[in-house]
Amino acid sequence: MSKVRITQIRSTIDRPEDQKRTVKALGLGKINRSVEKENNSSIAGMIRKVSHLVKVEEI
Repeated sequence: MSKVRITQIRSTIDRPEDQKRTVKALGLGKINRSVEKENNSSIAGMIRKVSHLVKVEEI
C-alpha cells in the first residue's frame, strides 16, 4: 500500500459535527498540521469526506 501525507489547510469552525470528528480521527485538528497514513479504503473515505479541508500528497 502507498502512504499519503494529509495536511489540514482549512478550519473546522462552522462545519458539521461529523466533519469535525473525521478530521480529529485522521489525527489533525489545527491548520498546517500533517500526518502520514497508509492509503487504504477507510482512510480514502475519510479523506473524501473532508477533502475541502485537507491537502493530500502521495509519498
